[in-house]
Amino acid sequence: MEKFLGLPEVASAHGAGLDNLTAIVHWLMLVIFVGWGVFFLFALFRFSAKRNPKADYHGLKSHASTYVEGAVALAEAVLLIGFSIPLWSDRVDDFPEPKDAVEVRVVAEQYAWNIHYPGADGIFGRTAVELVDAETNPLGLDSDDPAAADDITTINQLHLPVDKSALIYLTTKDVIHSFTLNRMRVKQDAVPGLETPLWFTPTVTTAQMAAREGSGEDFNYEISCSQLCGLGHYRMRGFLKIETQEEFDAWLVDNAPSEDEGGDDFWN
Repeated sequence: MEKFLGLPEVASAHGAGLDNLTAIVHWLMLVIFVGWGVFFLFALFRFSAKRNPKADYHGLKSHASTYVEGAVALAEAVLLIGFSIPLWSDRVDDFPEPKDAVEVRVVAEQYAWNIHYPGADGIFGRTAVELVDAETNPLGLDSDDPAAADDITTINQLHLPVDKSALIYLTTKDVIHSFTLNRMRVKQDAVPGLETPLWFTPTVTTAQMAAREGSGEDFNYEISCSQLCGLGHYRMRGFLKIETQEEFDAWLVDNAPSEDEGGDDFWN
């Protein structure tokens, strides 16, 4: 389906449903475009001045246009009620339980993505605005909070395991950004003052997609910002690495802060 739409190969569990709906909408628009084009040509010929030298002020006597408009409205209602609302409901009403998902905080800023994992205890450490430092502590993580001692933070590098739901809490430090993972079919605005949850389930590891694409080690899932956020918008780019559960667990162990490191001193 993505080939028909010119989209990159989907790599999430919900992505195929979105692609199918997009394809159906395109088919409907194609039918409407061709139909109205044919009607326009027919009207040019049928109601030309040569064929109708004298104007007729009685108007249209057929109800064909009403039936066509009703059919289009019915098709749109089916798309909305039968496809769009169930897809939307699945995204907003069926969030996974935190214990069954990988929880991650993503904090956008001009022009980077700050990633925050809760660590082995599963609890995010306290953050505070007054502790934010652009160079050493962009998230404002409180090193005095015991829950922050094992937290893992990265910049522009998001790691997730395959076939497990990712529950992401998205916010921003400054202007509106738009967290976008094209191959995961994920796009969500990050709005100042709000923490917006989103979730998806990756189904293809980075290594598997690289093999399919024939890109070797040069392939990466990209995190992009789809909202113009300033002069440096073009360089607000991050990377998502989907790994096996074993590889992800090993990454967590390798990047966990040591006992003599504070929660706000570890950045990679």
